[in-house]
Amino acid sequence: MYRAAYPCDLHTHTTRSDGKDSPRALIDNAVSAGIKILAITDHDIIAPNTILVDGAEMPLAEYAELKGIVVLPGIEFSCDTDVEDVHIIALGCDWRDPFFQREYENSIQSKVEGYHKLCDLLKEQEMHVSWEEDILLDGQRSEKQVQRKYIFEAMARKGYAEDWSKAKLLVKNTPALSVKRHKPHPADIIEGIHKAGGFAILAHPYLITESPVQECGTFVTRTAYIDSLIDAGLDGIEACYPYNKTSYNGTLTPQQIEDEVRNRYGQRLDVLSGGSDYHAEEKAGISAARRLGEKGVYLEYFESNPLLSDLVERQKIYL
Repeated sequence: MYRAAYPCDLHTHTTRSDGKDSPRALIDNAVSAGIKILAITDHDIIAPNTILVDGAEMPLAEYAELKGIVVLPGIEFSCDTDVEDVHIIALGCDWRDPFFQREYENSIQSKVEGYHKLCDLLKEQEMHVSWEEDILLDGQRSEKQVQRKYIFEAMARKGYAEDWSKAKLLVKNTPALSVKRHKPHPADIIEGIHKAGGFAILAHPYLITESPVQECGTFVTRTAYIDSLIDAGLDGIEACYPYNKTSYNGTLTPQQIEDEVRNRYGQRLDVLSGGSDYHAEEKAGISAARRLGEKGVYLEYFESNPLLSDLVERQKIYL
């Protein structure tokens, strides 16, 4: 039986964005893997207040408690129109703040417009990905659910790439497929998270290209870019992450990246986070699927970190 290497997984996804597990299935699978603390961080949408259990609505937090696990609601925001893979995870917020609904609605409009265009550009490159058949699955999904990863998965299904991560790299490295959908500035997201009482963590920092483009076409180093986020109030950074199972195309191992992140930011940020970025990809036939708790943080660190340990009480109020 699979057992998680880390009992605290602070980066996971469900069917509310581009994961394959429902929120209930995610909790059940996390319990089976030995996870003690689980953050649900779907893209641009908060975790549900309730789930369906035996035909009746049940509070998600109550279900998790009965299963012996703490579930923390969160959001992973896609940020920055001009820089790929800038994702800010929000934890500890008052999720009733209208900021989150507003950003959710903005993201839907941006995704539908941007991903429609990407499908059109793919067809021009003789990669025929149909919006209705391949992305919406002939009505099984609504446009509100669409994520860019669905396009990459469709490309892999149709044989245009080996898997979703290779499809993502193909799109990223093909200028003719460049689509800059509007995404919020990370500084604005950090500010909104703080106003809602939470804290902001930069997810998978080394998925950001080595030389990002900032406003006005200026190239800066990844380090300088992250420094600008720290200046904007960033609270934490993801150190422990499964880069070897993603679209990362650098030369460092996940452990080397973790060591570098810890050395560079351990004294500058309040939280050194970690998570699997679990999507239940094995259900899509991915052989090297990310697994719950393969990356994360140890319980001792979670309990000794003031911001993280306080989350347990906050979630009782806000979820």
